[in-house]
Amino acid sequence: SWFFWPSPAVALLGAVLLPVAIRAGLPALGVAMAMNLFGHGIALSGDFIIQGAPKLTADAAGIPVADVISASIPLVIVMGVVTTIVAFIFLRRDMKRGNMEMVGTFGEKVVEDVNEKLLTIGQRKFFALLIPVAFIVDVVAMSVFDLTGGDATALVGGTTVFILLLLAVFAHKNDGLEKTTSYLIEGFQFGFKVFGPVIPIAAFFYLGDSGFTKIIGEYLPSASQGIVNDLGLALAAVVPLTAEIAAVTLTGVGAITGLDGSGFSGITLAGSIANLFGTAIGEGTATLTALGQLAAIWVGGGTLVPWALIPAAAICNVSPFELARRNFLPVVIGLVVTTIVAMFIL
Repeated sequence: SWFFWPSPAVALLGAVLLPVAIRAGLPALGVAMAMNLFGHGIALSGDFIIQGAPKLTADAAGIPVADVISASIPLVIVMGVVTTIVAFIFLRRDMKRGNMEMVGTFGEKVVEDVNEKLLTIGQRKFFALLIPVAFIVDVVAMSVFDLTGGDATALVGGTTVFILLLLAVFAHKNDGLEKTTSYLIEGFQFGFKVFGPVIPIAAFFYLGDSGFTKIIGEYLPSASQGIVNDLGLALAAVVPLTAEIAAVTLTGVGAITGLDGSGFSGITLAGSIANLFGTAIGEGTATLTALGQLAAIWVGGGTLVPWALIPAAAICNVSPFELARRNFLPVVIGLVVTTIVAMFIL
């Protein structure tokens, strides 16, 4: 997730690791929680490699990106450790009670017989080595040739298609190219099926942001940044200026702006408010900026808002709403503990 962003990382790894995790005794919902908390939570909230999130918040706060990244490291560690440990404890508790199904059963359950004779043992070992090596080479190439955006996506996508072609040819011999076409069609169908619900669900979240004026009309004041962002600004304007209140406010503002389902839409507001509070109390702008960024992305970037959970939920065939419900207490507890730690850092 640090290198490829969480959604494609979940799609790449989930399909391979889900059967392994279930065989090891981890329920499908637990697999979705693990990929979700580590990918959309820990990796995306820090964003140490691509640095999209810290760049936005740093620019809004008027401080260097390196300061935000440095300040976010202890917060990301605390949030990640607390959240994942609490989630693990709750998961183990429910597993002992027998409340967890090992396989995902959300929606239409499709059971396919896997023909394990398509590849020989030697071929399986070869591809098990080739696939990670190929993607490691991609990472090195992106670093050496400074590939970003569409170029990096094209490199990873091309590598994936090339591996798919090799696998199909080895497995199906003369029918390899035809089977490749079938696999591509199945993949596109899966993508439309998984992300189709995003369109109507996301529309409701975006009503709280810029979508309000585009859909309903110019009824908000000219200075409005959207209903959700206005709530965050109003909250920041009425609280007293102390380090403790500043930390709580940034967490609250980050969480509120994250409710639109896009963790990145509100982090610039969090950076602006962090700058105001940091100037007022005379210190801690970078820490407050990192705290607001962390809260916004953990809530809106993919651990609590259901439509942002769809990639992990779809791979594991579990309900995104059930996944959000399971994430709720661990994430809230993590935010509370991280906010308290930030108060001491300030």
